[in-house]
Amino acid sequence: MKEVKALIYDVFGTMVDWRTGVARESKSILGPLGYSLDWIAFADAWRGEYQPAMEEVRSGRIPFSKLDFIHRVMLERIRPRFGLEKVEEPVLQELNLAWHRLDAWPDVPYAQMRLRKRFMLAPCSNGNIALMADLARRNDFRWDAILGAEIARDYKPKPIVYLAAAEAFNLKPEQTMMVAAHSNDLQAARAVGLKTAFVAQPNEFGLNTGETKPNGEVDLAVPSFTALAEALGC
Repeated sequence: MKEVKALIYDVFGTMVDWRTGVARESKSILGPLGYSLDWIAFADAWRGEYQPAMEEVRSGRIPFSKLDFIHRVMLERIRPRFGLEKVEEPVLQELNLAWHRLDAWPDVPYAQMRLRKRFMLAPCSNGNIALMADLARRNDFRWDAILGAEIARDYKPKPIVYLAAAEAFNLKPEQTMMVAAHSNDLQAARAVGLKTAFVAQPNEFGLNTGETKPNGEVDLAVPSFTALAEALGC
């Protein structure tokens, strides 16, 4: 691990609780307008469109678009399921910003403060730069850069996303560690030479629903961000 100079992170699910946050924000925006939904089911349905929407870009069927735009497309797809056809565009635009107002898992901010003393830190997320900046300001994530899909002009798990992040720091892949709670993300990073750290987030999709251990080989597997900081000597 001594050669690792930078940690790059998955964000949604790994660092922030998207499910609770989207449900909370959706209720705060739509509730006063008279809508009464199963807010968690709404958040799950919105997120459920994520991989199909990403694949449209990864496959080349549509040009690269920022995740804010993709989230809006995803929202359009689920509106009929929840009786939201009559919601006006300004409200939909505000609702789309729910993804900008997510809260970190409790141990993340302090662990990040410890880790930044030794490593350069950056998101390597499918989230666009404005989205990542808003989450950073909300949760006091002190990034050294904002990397990921928007600089690579493609979406994970395409190799270019991980390699572009390492290159942005003038580092070799093996000097860069991908941190995520999702095995598929880590395996894609590992396949192009990055070091990998699995951090369990067992409640991502509800109580005891997330991955508790990696599915595949990783360089480091820990149960929390606090444990990550300790394992890396911070």
